[in-house]
Amino acid sequence: MNRPFRFAVQGGPLDDAARLADHARRVEALGYQELYTYDHVGADPDREGAREGPGSIDPFAPLVVAATATDRLRVGPLVINNELHNTALLARTAATVDRLTGGRLVLGLGTGYDEAEHDWIGSPIRRPGPRVDRFAESLEVLRSLLDDGAAELDGEHVRVHLADLGVRPVNDHVPFLIGGHGRRVVSLAGRFADIFQFTGLVHGEGGKPSGGGFALDQVVERAGWLSEAAGPRDSDIERSALVQFTAVGPDAPAAAELSERFRLDAEVIEHTPFALFGSLEQVVDEIERLREHVGISHFVVRDAEGFAPVVEALAGR
Repeated sequence: MNRPFRFAVQGGPLDDAARLADHARRVEALGYQELYTYDHVGADPDREGAREGPGSIDPFAPLVVAATATDRLRVGPLVINNELHNTALLARTAATVDRLTGGRLVLGLGTGYDEAEHDWIGSPIRRPGPRVDRFAESLEVLRSLLDDGAAELDGEHVRVHLADLGVRPVNDHVPFLIGGHGRRVVSLAGRFADIFQFTGLVHGEGGKPSGGGFALDQVVERAGWLSEAAGPRDSDIERSALVQFTAVGPDAPAAAELSERFRLDAEVIEHTPFALFGSLEQVVDEIERLREHVGISHFVVRDAEGFAPVVEALAGR
């Protein structure tokens, strides 16, 4: 049975409380269920896909502002760079934010990938294998601390002996959104995620991201990995896509134009969940096909206003 569609927005004027409050209220009024920040250090304007706005804004502080300004909007970081955080202190922050937002935190989690960010702050990034090892240990500890308020682990990368975190979330179960592409991360999501997010991003030298995982057959493959790892809890995991490009209406570009931008074949662009473009009817049809084919029912976009007609068209479906 298909899950109902849900939509979320990433980004906004995160460094200005008044503008952020207005933005959050508008996002909620347009029918989105969630507003997400990001967890990056610094900004590189010459890098393809560079983020708008201040890259180094704290991922948690704006969430309290956004939640306070709205009635129902859930909030979260998308996603926490696990390499930048002490696991026990991250649990403390998450529990505190969940309390201050009235239980509306969605904790987005990822391994981290950008070597330049770590160089800028003098914190060397682990190689991919050990990075995922540490991520696995962190997930175990975070789940224990947020659910039970205590954790004991003598891992290779994470060592925690904490009988009482000292602050409890409002939520009995703070949901984890886990984003990633590699098989080990997808498998960890099968164990720990409430929401798994397909990103379509692969990382080259220094962690530089590209759309090398945009092809629909790669998404289908990862959906299979997720189901295999999840076992009996497969139906409990919501499938999500972090959409890298949206354009709805008569001015939407053609697939050939986007294929040049992303350096991918037009056929890949036409069917990927990470680029949604065309008329309202075309985008709605594509989203419905994606839910039917790979189970994606949760879509995170960056253009709240431009994508709003799609949210309205699919409300309650």
